[in-house]
Amino acid sequence: MKRILSTVIALSLFTACSTNSVTGRKQLKLFPEETLQQQAITEYRSFLSQNKVLSSNVNKDAEMVNRVGNRIAKAITDYYTQKGLASELNGYKWEFNLVESKEVNAWCMPGGKVVVYTGLLGITQNEAALAVVMGHEITHAIAHHGNERISQVALAQGLEIAGNIFTSGNQKANNIFNNVFAPTAQIGVLLPNSRNQEYEADHFGLNFAAMAGYNPREAVPFWQRMAAASGSGKPPEFLSTHPSDENRIAKLQSYMDEALSYYKPVGK
Repeated sequence: MKRILSTVIALSLFTACSTNSVTGRKQLKLFPEETLQQQAITEYRSFLSQNKVLSSNVNKDAEMVNRVGNRIAKAITDYYTQKGLASELNGYKWEFNLVESKEVNAWCMPGGKVVVYTGLLGITQNEAALAVVMGHEITHAIAHHGNERISQVALAQGLEIAGNIFTSGNQKANNIFNNVFAPTAQIGVLLPNSRNQEYEADHFGLNFAAMAGYNPREAVPFWQRMAAASGSGKPPEFLSTHPSDENRIAKLQSYMDEALSYYKPVGK
């Protein structure tokens, strides 16, 4: 019986593993993307209702966030379409909101639900640097990093996956979703894999920002400002889900020539 069960699990994992069509890396994805998108809408609406959202009609910073987001979304859509991968973005209904908060943060949920915090703008300082950050966060979503992480955690916790477990009263499933996708989420497992996802988001996010007409060179001074603002209070890299600032900047510099090959300044 144990051998049969092991075989069934192995076959399930085999069929759930797929190669990402853009990054080229194999990923474990146990959940349909539309399921995560549906849950993301619920969580996104809940978050917006509990925070002060600045209107892009009257606030210049909010208008900038919306403008940058839409340019990146268009660049990504064009890129995927040219590669014959338009179906990868099925269900994406982009939204870009600026929320008043001192927190230095931004994030994107499945389906293109994006939030930027006002606290981030003091470090981005310009539109191109903001595009680098938003490109990074959006890449996490379109590269299915959340699906990969939630699948790994669900597997590690032995969660039985059937139907839409997030809306069927499964508290364990909802807790896992919130641990991965909530604005304050910090997954304390599989850290090297999380760092790999960060590098992947840096790489392709830089390309997408460049495709949208923003100078990718702004990534390096932005992360230098971020490092200065963070000070020495961060844990060492091996205890963090994010790469060290030094390693991240070195990687970004190695990606720069590729990103510059996509770069055409806005309006030209």
